[in-house]
Amino acid sequence: MMNPRIDEERQPETPCDTTFCQLIDEGEALMRQGFTEDEVTSLLWLRQWYQSGGSDRMEIVRRLEFIRMLFLHGKIQL
Repeated sequence: MMNPRIDEERQPETPCDTTFCQLIDEGEALMRQGFTEDEVTSLLWLRQWYQSGGSDRMEIVRRLEFIRMLFLHGKIQL
């Protein structure tokens, strides 16, 4: 049987999730450069959106919405 105290010593304590800590650090760095809290939030959100492919998908979504609008108004048929 293992000693629980030894297991605790082997695992470093992390005060928070690594990704969350990175966002906090990046946000603080941006605020030190003069960005407001709202601007930092927007910048971090935009980066996540672009990294997840949001910019590539939006053009397709807009075209599908336009086709849907044409269909709903009777301008095109299936």
